[in-house]
Amino acid sequence: MKHVSILVPKKNAILSNVVGPHKVFSAANQFLKDYNGKAPFFDIHLVGLEKDSVLYDGAFSIHCDSTIDEVERTDLILIPAVRPDHLLEDLKENEDFVPWILRQRNVHNAEVASMCLGAFVLAKTGLVDGKQCATHWAAMDLFRQLYPEVGLVSNKVVTDEDGIYTSGGAYSFLNLMLHLVEKYCGREPAIYLSKFFEIEIDRVDQNQFAIFQGQKDHSDETIRQAQDYIEGNVSKKISVERLADRYAVSRRNFVRRFKKATQNTPLEYIQRVKVEAAKRSLESTQDNVAEVMSGVGYSDQKAFRTVFKKYVGLSPVAYKSKYNRGTADYSQNLTAW
Repeated sequence: MKHVSILVPKKNAILSNVVGPHKVFSAANQFLKDYNGKAPFFDIHLVGLEKDSVLYDGAFSIHCDSTIDEVERTDLILIPAVRPDHLLEDLKENEDFVPWILRQRNVHNAEVASMCLGAFVLAKTGLVDGKQCATHWAAMDLFRQLYPEVGLVSNKVVTDEDGIYTSGGAYSFLNLMLHLVEKYCGREPAIYLSKFFEIEIDRVDQNQFAIFQGQKDHSDETIRQAQDYIEGNVSKKISVERLADRYAVSRRNFVRRFKKATQNTPLEYIQRVKVEAAKRSLESTQDNVAEVMSGVGYSDQKAFRTVFKKYVGLSPVAYKSKYNRGTADYSQNLTAW
């Protein structure tokens, strides 16, 4: 039996990240008993810094089974997300989890999994330095600033490396739970739970959910002007050379400053702004893909499809079909997209 510690952060933990794993692992235990005649695999515990936690400004409360001082040894630690509007404050409030997580990892070889913004707590332990890590797309810029030594991945729903697991934003933690059930108990219970809870199994890419907002929380005014120019001229073809000339900076220096300020190269930023504009058109208009492509400054069908799929994880046609309720039938003659 695997001892599971679902952490209950103080104040502003995301309640679904506590209740959801408990439900999934409990259902896995029930499946093993009912269908395979086996004993429960997961010994599930809610573990906090205090016995009682009040969440969402008093709307909910959780009674923990144990405090961290009472848990001598555990096998798997699950770190829920804290609410984004209190992120830095809540990281400080919950920093006492960090030495306990490290002790469990270093002394007892416990595995550790973070959900969504729980990656910020995990990163404070240093356990993902040099490793891949996923978190919510909306917090990636801040994460990179705070933890540059971590290999943040923008596209993955789940990462799995040396007994350290992370999941992307919001309810993608359910995919992480299925991943862990499959890893520990096999494919059959994972498939059953995906059907029972109606979770899309083997979902690997979260890019289609991301909204590119740019990174303007920096002090380089020239680069901020360049960002504004890119965003205000989506329909134009913009080269890095012309941008550098426009702001009287050498190309090499412009690229260096742009990457430092935005965590993107100028070309990546141009592509991502254009792709975000294309996504909005595909979601909300009846323009066909060729019209959308032209509207964001692309004339090469193959190049547009390649760039779009790189950042979104879906082709333009697949994206429009999924997110535009008024989508016409695009099945004819569009296999090239």
